[in-house]
Amino acid sequence: MANQHKLYLSEQVKEMNNENNNLHRRDLLKGFGYFATGLALSQLASCTPEEQAPNTTDTETDSASQSPVKIGLVAALTGESALSGEAITRGLQVAIDEVNIAGVLGGRPLELVSRDDESDPAKGVATARELIEQEDVAVVFGGLDSPVSLAMLPVFHELTTPYMGVWAAATGITRNDFKPNYAFRVSANDNLVDKFLLRYAKQKYNVSKVGLMLINNPWGESNQAGFEEWSKEFQIEIAGIEKFNEEDSDVTAQLTRLKNAGAQALMLVANAAPAAQVMRSLTRIKWDVPIISHWGISGGRFPELAGDIANKVEFVQTYSFFGTQSPIGEKVLKKLTEKFQLKDPSEILAPIGTANSYDALMLTAKAIDQAGSTEGAKIQVALENLPQYKGLIKTYNKPFTPDNHDALTEDDYIMVRWEENKIVPVAQKI
Repeated sequence: MANQHKLYLSEQVKEMNNENNNLHRRDLLKGFGYFATGLALSQLASCTPEEQAPNTTDTETDSASQSPVKIGLVAALTGESALSGEAITRGLQVAIDEVNIAGVLGGRPLELVSRDDESDPAKGVATARELIEQEDVAVVFGGLDSPVSLAMLPVFHELTTPYMGVWAAATGITRNDFKPNYAFRVSANDNLVDKFLLRYAKQKYNVSKVGLMLINNPWGESNQAGFEEWSKEFQIEIAGIEKFNEEDSDVTAQLTRLKNAGAQALMLVANAAPAAQVMRSLTRIKWDVPIISHWGISGGRFPELAGDIANKVEFVQTYSFFGTQSPIGEKVLKKLTEKFQLKDPSEILAPIGTANSYDALMLTAKAIDQAGSTEGAKIQVALENLPQYKGLIKTYNKPFTPDNHDALTEDDYIMVRWEENKIVPVAQKI
């Protein structure tokens, strides 16, 4: 198993951010009538790196001591990305079950409250605010789409509620201008993914020129910046940069331009449905070229939509449930199989969503215990000061710091491909 991330922020987010930074937090909170629900707690017992579930020795003494600590999820739960949203949900549920054996804050259970953002930034903003102001969640987990995550950032900072990203990879989600920064991530960072993918293209295919096929949204822009930055280090020329939209049914014109420009490999950034359109257009122009992709194609119905050439795409992941597993991997795989009645690892669709969410929830639960509170500001500080934790993807040595809110690095990635309906490591075909 291998490991990977860096910098984009949409103009919309920048504007919102600047506005927020000019306002006093107390005035903001007064306007929205929201106050964190932090409770005074006794000092927690310290946790060892080997502990897999948060544990405490002290208990709350008020009447709400056993009330659930709510954890929010905003993700695409319907539509083309529903399978990816389901993968995230499963990872969170398995981790919550494990945490709830002991609970947090002296025995309080975690409770997941989910909302469907429908891959719509405006919907994401509305549901994030609802989860915080009405459902009183302590932390919000975020799902699939970078534009949605970027649009929600001002809400989390206005309402001082930690956001834990488990899929969306735009660099600017965590590397933003907010101080203090409430956005954390156990997932990819585009900048580091782009470095990893270019290195892979150089080492495996010895390319000197690549073409970029990028979805026309902030996620595509984030990756364009990363590819342009790292191409110089690997002495790779960018033959051309082509954009396409979610609804495009034919992108042969863009691909033809890249072919004529001498691209020796395609760097693809898109989710399952639009990426499948790229594959079908490649078939139309009969261009046999290596395709190296971000992980968007791991969710949704890519094999079905792309057809017979789906397995030509090599793409990045953070984890595979195929092959030899660590003891934690064996435990999680067993729980997934039992809880969701799975036949084998091939039925764990979008494994990054499951693996990222599991580790992110376990780290968050530890932070809640370490904070001794459900107050967002205290959890934020605790996340920046977590000790070592032995997780599913890796052992995290101080996963977050005030200067780095991405728990994964470029050394934490692997390359995989579709084999029928299985996502397997490139070196291992099942």
